[in-house]
Amino acid sequence: MTALVPPTILVFDSGLGGLTVFRELIKVRPDARFIYVADDAVFPYGAIEEATLVTRVIAMMACLVEAHRPDLVVIACNTASTMALASLRARFSVPFVGTVPAIKPACGASLTKRISVLGTKATVANEYTQGLIREFAAGCHITLVGSARLAALAEVELSGGRVGDREIAAEIGPCFVNDDKPTDTVVLACTHYPLLLDRFIRLAPWPVNFIDPAAAIARRVIDLIGHARPSGPVPTRAIFTSGRLLTPALEATLRNFGLGEIAALDGLSHVAGA
Repeated sequence: MTALVPPTILVFDSGLGGLTVFRELIKVRPDARFIYVADDAVFPYGAIEEATLVTRVIAMMACLVEAHRPDLVVIACNTASTMALASLRARFSVPFVGTVPAIKPACGASLTKRISVLGTKATVANEYTQGLIREFAAGCHITLVGSARLAALAEVELSGGRVGDREIAAEIGPCFVNDDKPTDTVVLACTHYPLLLDRFIRLAPWPVNFIDPAAAIARRVIDLIGHARPSGPVPTRAIFTSGRLLTPALEATLRNFGLGEIAALDGLSHVAGA
């Protein structure tokens, strides 16, 4: 009997936020060979002009697709998805699953119809996000909150540093609006933010439903490539484009997420002007 070859899934983000998506993917496809790529040489993506970002992501993906021949690519970054997903799908034949603000399910779940979208400044200002609001948010009051710091704060925490409550509270505070009715739903429109979810819940001025799209992304992957098949252990790999030094805390975190081999540099830092 011919052994079934497990699929290769490439998970791409500007940094470590995509780990929140990866941990859901590995639950539903534990048999897959995962390549996790953090383009942290130019982190954060939210600070890059759109045309420059699209050019870089396409160039990065050309190298990665050629090197790893993935069966599917997950763009585990809201900023990259809202800006570059259409161009990636036009350029490559491999299927892409993106990560975009979960405005439709948020509107369906909200009782007060007061919803905040917490993302990078680039994501909340992007026309793609505005289009989702026009299409799905009829009857809802949407507050867009662009944070310049939360993704970096999440990276600090994940690398073993410590971020004070005051810093986090200041970033999420604008999400909480109480006019005639209070905000009851907050869309986490950056994959870094669920890394701080426990802190968000504790620091919120009142309870809200924080929506993390990672499980929905995993379901979409299953729709495209099917369910897991029996197999032995499959190696996973993490690649950083910056050649960053891995602290013991960060290396332990990556292994706790299920990543095995960790490469601090993979010859990609030169791509598109890094």
